[in-house]
Amino acid sequence: MNLAYIPSPSTGVVHLGPIPLRGYAFCIIIGVFVAVWLGNKRWIARGGRAGTIADIAVWAVPFGLVGGRLYHVITDYELYFGPGKDWVGAFKIWEGGLGIWGAIALGAVGAWIGCRRRGIPLPAYADAIAPGIAVAQAIGRWGNWFNQELYGRPTDLPWALKIDPDPAIGRVGGTYHPTFLYESLWCLGVAALVIWADRRFKLGHGRAFAVYVAAYTVGRFWTEYLRVDTAHHVLGLRLNGWTAILVFLAAVAYFVISSKRVPGRELVVEPGAVEDATAGDATAEKGEAEEGEATKVGLTKPAAEAKPAPGPAPGDAKR
Repeated sequence: MNLAYIPSPSTGVVHLGPIPLRGYAFCIIIGVFVAVWLGNKRWIARGGRAGTIADIAVWAVPFGLVGGRLYHVITDYELYFGPGKDWVGAFKIWEGGLGIWGAIALGAVGAWIGCRRRGIPLPAYADAIAPGIAVAQAIGRWGNWFNQELYGRPTDLPWALKIDPDPAIGRVGGTYHPTFLYESLWCLGVAALVIWADRRFKLGHGRAFAVYVAAYTVGRFWTEYLRVDTAHHVLGLRLNGWTAILVFLAAVAYFVISSKRVPGRELVVEPGAVEDATAGDATAEKGEAEEGEATKVGLTKPAAEAKPAPGPAPGDAKR
């Protein structure tokens, strides 16, 4: 009997009157906000305008959600299509089921559209947002905890995850590896690695994003190896495992080729941002100078007016 374990929530939904508040959705939303906040700070530090990351995220996030859901439905189509299945469930994103591979791929398309509209290079945007995406994934994985899904093999380790039985979906109760927690912690480490590498080596032209992708896929391959949920296998390996290998190789290849072709970091990430900042500083300095002159005049003029007029000479008084 396992005396120490991580409990699972009894439900992933809390009803506020007629409104259902779902833990999975909250984790996704919080992750998006954190990613935009961190990306904005990094973008400003690179010389971009405040708010640009959020403006482009308006395109990237919806595309990413659609891409993530499409990947999940396509790779796990048997859950929604076939005898006895309800295809409407394919649209119930709040019940879980987002594939990170599809989210990143289609999210990149949305980001490209947003960057093109703003005249910004997509690789520079990707570098700024990369660690934020990793943190968002770390937060989003807790949505799997709320839904009691995507856990690993049975274990009696003290940090095992307790899963409640659910005969309706064929879920067997017990204690399992908390792969959601493993991946969450791994993603936080990936975010720290990207931030450190970017500061240490001045990464640019999409290479910080490539570091994020390569590092994430290593951890994802490991957690995929532990998972026991139903999945398609190719040559004895889970489909997501093969995807992680291919994406890792692509990220490393991009990093190496990009480093040789365009070494260093972009000097300008957002056209006009530097000029706006310079103009703003000049306006501020001008205002300070004018204020100083006004203060100077205000001090000297009353002093001159307060100076007493010369009185009559002593001899004139006697006359």
